[in-house]
Amino acid sequence: MAYAASNPPKLMVPRVGGEGPALWVYYDGDDDGTVNGAGYITNALELGMKVGDFMFSFDTATPKGSVHTVLTFTGSAANLGFAAVA
Repeated sequence: MAYAASNPPKLMVPRVGGEGPALWVYYDGDDDGTVNGAGYITNALELGMKVGDFMFSFDTATPKGSVHTVLTFTGSAANLGFAAVA
């Protein structure tokens, strides 16, 4: 599958006081490896995502969940990586 801008991540928790990471949630049939693909969230800047934000992704096809963080941007697309959870 591929990302569809008609089904974007939803902002769950905004940055507190405008600082720190925001928390996003995303439901789709793509697996976690696909979501981590370069530039997967193609309209991330327009949505308001920033480097360091976290995104909870739920693969509705499997089903399973994963946690990602915004690492960098390529244009307006977010490059995600797995978030380290201790």
